[in-house]
Amino acid sequence: MEYEAIIGLETHVQLKTKSKIWCGCANEFGAPPNTNVCPVCLGMPGVLPVANEEALRLTILTGLLLNSTIPRYAKFDRKNYFYPDMPKNYQVTQFDKPSTVGGFVEFEFNGGTSRINLTRAHLEEDVGKNFHFDRNSGVDFNRAGVPLLEIISEPEITSSDMAYEYLNALKDILIYGGVSDCDMEKGMVRCDVNVSIRPKGQKELGKKIEIKNMNSFSGVRNALNYEIPRQIEVLTKGGQHHQETRRWDDVGGITETMRSKEMAHDYRYFPEPDLMPFEPTDAWLAEIKTRVVELPLAKKQRFIKDYQLPPADAQAFVWDVPLGSYFESVAKKSKNPKAVANWVINNLRAKLAENGGSLADLKFKPEHLVELIELVDGKKISSAAAQQVFAEMFTSGEAPALIVEKKGLAQVSDTGAIEKFCDEVIAANPKPSADFKAGNAGALNFLKGQVMKLSKGKANPGVVGEILEKKLKS
Repeated sequence: MEYEAIIGLETHVQLKTKSKIWCGCANEFGAPPNTNVCPVCLGMPGVLPVANEEALRLTILTGLLLNSTIPRYAKFDRKNYFYPDMPKNYQVTQFDKPSTVGGFVEFEFNGGTSRINLTRAHLEEDVGKNFHFDRNSGVDFNRAGVPLLEIISEPEITSSDMAYEYLNALKDILIYGGVSDCDMEKGMVRCDVNVSIRPKGQKELGKKIEIKNMNSFSGVRNALNYEIPRQIEVLTKGGQHHQETRRWDDVGGITETMRSKEMAHDYRYFPEPDLMPFEPTDAWLAEIKTRVVELPLAKKQRFIKDYQLPPADAQAFVWDVPLGSYFESVAKKSKNPKAVANWVINNLRAKLAENGGSLADLKFKPEHLVELIELVDGKKISSAAAQQVFAEMFTSGEAPALIVEKKGLAQVSDTGAIEKFCDEVIAANPKPSADFKAGNAGALNFLKGQVMKLSKGKANPGVVGEILEKKLKS
């Protein structure tokens, strides 16, 4: 029997706020343990939470970026459980009335575009972090109360590679939108994986098995590459699956049983009595809509269509947002956007990296790059000369035409002058000349190179080739 995997992902993303979700403690990584805490973070009796409005804004912004529906009524709930990293013994989250519903993520996969639908994205508080030492354990509550968005996909992912690409696309969207820095090394993104298998063609889902607290996307892919065959082997040998929670052992490369899976009723959800329901107004939503940005995939597709860029160049500008914005500011003024992309990616980016500078430090104007490309396209200077002009332009900020004039880099297209160079080269190289006449077309390139050398790179290569060929065939 042939089986297929059905995967759903729960992605937890820390929001990019200055303070925590219910108090004024700093939302920052790397502070000494238990220094960014207060009675609210620590769950002291009698304290009251106050919602961070920016966290609410970022939640709605995420919903808009993910094509979700924004309900006009949402509320917070208490999810009750006992664990050392949760000082209140309950987590404030959203249960039956979340802030966003539905939506989808589109991404490139297997040479096309795939779409994974979302169930919801709801706002909650993060918990502390447990540390285990040789003979004891400790808890750092600096992370407790950091605003956390849980984004839940529908069970529509069918492979480990698809899960990996979905997670990367989701991360790119959140970074683009300014919702989160998504720094996985700082624990800003964590993922729970729900996976089951079923016979191909069957509509009913198999028993769901959850793999908890994955802290890297490659870890998700590796865990699925182990877990899917494991589940298939159990069924093939006549066994059965039971709903459970497992952990991924990255060193051992295996998943291991942690506990039986909890159900919603195990958490005894009830409405958070200390927080008012969230009812966004038209004006409030309109303000957030102004923060919506073009998504990475849409930008890549637009760059390919509008500027005729190769996919690799378009992707480079998607990954480097400032560089992409600079490219577009120049390309809109140029008749040759593909050449603009080449200069920005291959020359400008390398120069900035070499000098440790940024786009804000550029001495030349965008119009100067347009002018440089026009000089090359108009055959006023050679490609080699253009490299010299760009280097000088980068250093001094002077206009390309001035640099060309000052350094005498103008390309020679005068046929009379080029004919003299060609005559000298033919006379000095009788064997390559004879080889070309005998049918060796490659010999012409050698002769062209000699003419360019003799002219110090100023001769127009196209004219050189035409004159050489004409003289050698006559």
